[in-house]
Amino acid sequence: MRYVLLLFTLFISLFSNAQELEKSLLWKISGNGLNKPSYLFGTIHLTCDTSLDENTLNALEATEQLYLELDMDDKSIQMQMMKLMMMKDGAKLSTLLSPEDFKILDEFMKKNLNMSVKLFDSFKPFMISSMLFPKMLDCKSKSVESELMKITKEQNEEIFGLEKAEDQMKVFDEISYQDQADELLKTVKDNLEKDKKEFQEMITIYQNKDIEGMLKMMDDSDNKITSENQDVLLNNRNKNWIPIMIKIMKDKPTFFGVGAGHLAGEEGVIKLLRKKGYKVEAVQ
Repeated sequence: MRYVLLLFTLFISLFSNAQELEKSLLWKISGNGLNKPSYLFGTIHLTCDTSLDENTLNALEATEQLYLELDMDDKSIQMQMMKLMMMKDGAKLSTLLSPEDFKILDEFMKKNLNMSVKLFDSFKPFMISSMLFPKMLDCKSKSVESELMKITKEQNEEIFGLEKAEDQMKVFDEISYQDQADELLKTVKDNLEKDKKEFQEMITIYQNKDIEGMLKMMDDSDNKITSENQDVLLNNRNKNWIPIMIKIMKDKPTFFGVGAGHLAGEEGVIKLLRKKGYKVEAVQ
C-alpha cells in the first residue's frame, strides 16, 4: 500500500510540474525562509507600449532593488558591449557570405540605415541583425527595461544585473557565425517582411501575457538562432541565475525583470525556483 501511495504521489508531482503555467508576466516569490516576497517579471526588449499595470507598480513599490539581465544603469555598459561585438579568430562577414550576397546586404544597409555593412565586417552577424529590430515596429521603439529603471530611480533604489556583458555576448560566439550570417541574409532578402510579421505576433503574445506561448513560438520558429539554440540562449543562463537570485532574495526583497522567454518551460526560471523549494505564484 505504501508503495502504491508513493507512486501516486510521484505521478501527481510529475503531472503538476508538467502543467502549463498561467498567463501572467508578474510572479510572486515567497517561502523557503524568505522574510519578504520578491517578484519576477517578464519583459520584452522592444515594443510600442511600455505601460505597467497596477500589480507591477505595486510590486516595484514593495521591493527594494531592481535586477535586470544586465546592469543597464552602468555607464560603461555600452563600451563593454562594443568591445565584445567582434567575431573571434579574425572571422569576417564578407567571407561568410558570397560576394553577391555581401553586396545585397551592403545595399540594404545603405538604404535602411544609411551605413555600409563594410563598417561592421568583423561584427557578430546577430549584432547587425539587432540593428534592424527597430525597423520591424510601426512606432518609435521602447524598452520595458527602461520603464522599470525609470520607476526604480524615482524610488531612489539601486539597479543591478544578473550577468555581465561578457556572459551575454559570449552566447553569440557559441552560436554558429555561419547560421547568424545566413539568418541575417534571409531577413534582408525578404525585405524584413516575415520578421515584421513574427515580431508583431510576439508582441501580441506578450500583451496576452502568454509566457508559454512565447516559448512555443521560439520552438516553432524557422530561425535557427532561436529554435536550435535554446540551451545557449535561455536554459543555461536560467540555471546560472538561480543561485544568484536566491542569494539576492535572502538579503532583501527584489524585483527581477528578465526577458519573458526565460520564465516558462521545465528549465524556465519559474519551475527552477519551484524545484529549489520556493513558492512562485502568478499575480493576476
